[in-house]
Amino acid sequence: MSQLSAPMIDSSLPYDLTIVGGGIVGTTLAAALKTSGLRIAIIEAQSPEKSLVKPQAYALSLLSSRILRGIGVWKKILPDIGKFQHINLSDREYPNPVPFETQDLGTEDLGYVGEHPVILSALQEFLADCPQVEWIRPAVVVSVNYLENQAEIRIKKAEGEISITSKLVIGADGAKSQIRDLAGIKTRGWKYWQSCVAFTIKHEIPNNNIAFERFCETGPMGILPLPGNRCQIVWTAPHAQARTLAELDEKSFVAQLEKRLNGVLGSVELVRSPILFPVQLMQSDRYVQSRLALVGDAAHCCHPVGGQGLNLGIRDAAALAQVLQEAAQRGEDIGTLKVLKRYENWRKPENLIILGFTDLLDRLFSNNWLPLVFSRRVGLEMMRHVHPLKVFSLRLMTGLLGRRPQIAQGG
Repeated sequence: MSQLSAPMIDSSLPYDLTIVGGGIVGTTLAAALKTSGLRIAIIEAQSPEKSLVKPQAYALSLLSSRILRGIGVWKKILPDIGKFQHINLSDREYPNPVPFETQDLGTEDLGYVGEHPVILSALQEFLADCPQVEWIRPAVVVSVNYLENQAEIRIKKAEGEISITSKLVIGADGAKSQIRDLAGIKTRGWKYWQSCVAFTIKHEIPNNNIAFERFCETGPMGILPLPGNRCQIVWTAPHAQARTLAELDEKSFVAQLEKRLNGVLGSVELVRSPILFPVQLMQSDRYVQSRLALVGDAAHCCHPVGGQGLNLGIRDAAALAQVLQEAAQRGEDIGTLKVLKRYENWRKPENLIILGFTDLLDRLFSNNWLPLVFSRRVGLEMMRHVHPLKVFSLRLMTGLLGRRPQIAQGG
């Protein structure tokens, strides 16, 4: 993998696909296509060093782990991430939480928690020896001109502007996707009345292997185990309350947190300061058009309850890689709408199910309306005692429902 300078690229040197956005989803797509023979350019706004500096950790589902294993990077990632064998779903002070266990699925783990630098650096290192993948960074896209047989991409670098051509452009540039906006693709959805406060703690309880989803009328709290007796916590609350929490001094913040945790992790200390971000549900009207496909947050966003966001993007990347590789093997033009529709028809309905599921969870549990309180607690009791319902819910959360990409079949 080489770092490009301006003289090495010109408009006469076409790529098979150009990925705009070198984050985890975009890099996963390139890694899944490493042996495909397709020539790939990755345009990334940040330098290699800055792209790894992101104080965030993500839930990784069982399906995501199998995709990353199929790509060939999982062995590099696994030693440095958290693993959990139990999930505890609880509703306020209701005394009967729903426990999910590994025996419900017959797996060693129920999920994983990986920090951004661990996952992205493993993917970058995996691509380092691949002559088919070239990075253009730091750089930003100025314009894209979609033609019948190719796309022309104008790129701004520190040295000046350059142009490249590509059979296909991939928008992997996040929820505020410039590539989506330049293509005129509209989105549907809404912003929630809540914001999230994300941070990392160190806790007293040793060897925690439980992921918690704790619901309250103000919003859910996800607690995900990390190595070294640490946890990544995402605390959801109405905007004003979340902003107040994020602005507290450390001692007051920890006091509020311990009150909310109710001793489940013992005493805690803050090791990474809170970051505040709003949440939204968003689905693009379309994921593809001729010479363009959207993946990850550029195509869709969901509420963070259940930790589904990055996992949807990784599934997008694996599905698109499979569609493109199969099309290339058949001699098809990978940038045609006919080919790209196979990806959209696969992923858009599956993503919509998860978007609806996370929205329902948040709305069902984030209130005190007595009919809903009664309904959800009946639902929790059914999940506790009706094993097929419990297994179905767990398979949905872990990504094991729906069509699996071939790269994950061996997992």
